[in-house]
Amino acid sequence: MSELSGLGLLTWVYPPGLVDRVVAACGCAERRERLLPARLVVYFVLGLVLFSPAPYLEVMRHLVEGLRGQGLLGDWHVPAKSSLLRARQRLDCEPLWALFAVTAKPMATEATPGAFWRGLRLLAVDGTCRDVADSEADETAFGRPGNGCGPGKSAFPQVRMAALVEVGSHAVLGAELAGCRTGEVTLVGRLPRSLGPGQLVLADREFLGVPLSQAFTATGADLLWRVPVNRVLPVIKHFRR
Repeated sequence: MSELSGLGLLTWVYPPGLVDRVVAACGCAERRERLLPARLVVYFVLGLVLFSPAPYLEVMRHLVEGLRGQGLLGDWHVPAKSSLLRARQRLDCEPLWALFAVTAKPMATEATPGAFWRGLRLLAVDGTCRDVADSEADETAFGRPGNGCGPGKSAFPQVRMAALVEVGSHAVLGAELAGCRTGEVTLVGRLPRSLGPGQLVLADREFLGVPLSQAFTATGADLLWRVPVNRVLPVIKHFRR
């Protein structure tokens, strides 16, 4: 898989010093030297996300080639798959959330096509569901939706995600995850903390509601949300097309 050869570029997007600070802040730094230090495991998990069809060991081999080329690993060998699994479990998810929180920033410039409208940065909110591994732990954590064909359940547990995305670059600026039985409106209601003045937020009609719109506008952002056809609102001002 030749496309994996660029995994070393992860250290350019997420500098090692930043990863180390996030790991330390989350209390995940090693107390003894390990074959799989937390910094490397962070890069490994990012590689798995970017190239999800690739097996564990292949992602790690290509990741190591890229990092060794930058002089970050020296004489190091790829451990067994079971060791990689235990390292992921030891790291847990908190450092990844923290790394996302400090790096999820707008990327578009004024020259980026479709990124701005009349000086306002265009953002959008929406939700989706994704299948996860068919395991007892995932079913307990996230639940299974109905299959739509009777009393049975879906073949896989599902995670529901709501995201705030920059329209011009498709960069994710905020995200919330929960089980499939948590509604999109509930998750979107947790996204305003990623907003601020100078932004225009687009949303579909299912998100229209006073509490949610007030939470978004309180950040200083402007809204452009669709309205259901059966919702009659007073016209305050007509604008020219």
